[in-house]
Amino acid sequence: MGVAIATDGLRRGYRRKRGAGEVLALDDFSIEIGEREIHGLLGPNGAGKSTLVKILSTVLLPTAGRAAVLGHDVVAETAKVRRDIGLVLGGDRGFYDRISARRNLAFWGALYRMNGREVRRRSADVLERVGLAEVADRNVESFSRGMKQRLHLARGLLHSPAVLFLDEPTAGLDPVAASAFRRLVLDTRAEGRTLLLATHDMDEAAALCDRVTLIDRGKRLLTAATAEVGDLLGNDEYVVFAHPDDRLAAALAGLPCVLAVTESNGNRHVHVGDSAGTATVLRWLLDHGVLDARRSRPTLEEVYMRTIGDRGMRV
Repeated sequence: MGVAIATDGLRRGYRRKRGAGEVLALDDFSIEIGEREIHGLLGPNGAGKSTLVKILSTVLLPTAGRAAVLGHDVVAETAKVRRDIGLVLGGDRGFYDRISARRNLAFWGALYRMNGREVRRRSADVLERVGLAEVADRNVESFSRGMKQRLHLARGLLHSPAVLFLDEPTAGLDPVAASAFRRLVLDTRAEGRTLLLATHDMDEAAALCDRVTLIDRGKRLLTAATAEVGDLLGNDEYVVFAHPDDRLAAALAGLPCVLAVTESNGNRHVHVGDSAGTATVLRWLLDHGVLDARRSRPTLEEVYMRTIGDRGMRV
């Protein structure tokens, strides 16, 4: 397979509102994404994910460096890039609220130079796929945020793009709709498309992405196959168990072989350096009445936390 998306030394700076100098949203960012790949872009707020998506989709110009989509330069060949891409930015904006979802898609289809018959056929298809067929003739102002999110996805798929950019696509969706969306993403890739998914949802990235890239302060920190990302932490292992008592977790953290004890989704994650430490922790838990525990390699979330660091609420 060929390369669908490529950047080389990509840089984007913004002037500071106060004082001299500039803020770098992207700093010497280089990456290659293959055709028919679902690639995850992970990073904290302000890391540069949306800036990268906007440059690749020709919404924003880079300060320096080069970016290409399907071999077309995003600056020199803007029209060719736009013909082949779909963009799902999400949020409440981007539509005309006082007309229906169907008429919104007709408007966007006209911008893509689709003929009327093709727009009607494709609109009916994508509205059905995103679950909006029954409300397609309601004005968008009556839609919930989750319904608008589905309409964003329908708009991105309307002209059958070869490359689809998704920026936080499940924001505002309930769990059932988010699960259906993920199935739709996999179906979309099966149709031969390339997808770049910018998300904060580690479970979503782990379930969907062939490879992931971690980005922070505009710099690419790592790119790896999702199934192998845990290997980046060497021989590290985890013991995972559920227990409500913080005192037990505190006592466990005092063992020499334990590097850290964290909590996520109701589970305690005990970080140990090797398999010998895992055996020690499992014996200790058994002695203290914990009968349900499992050994685990580092997850994508754990690699993210170790690489990015725990910043709490700070941006």
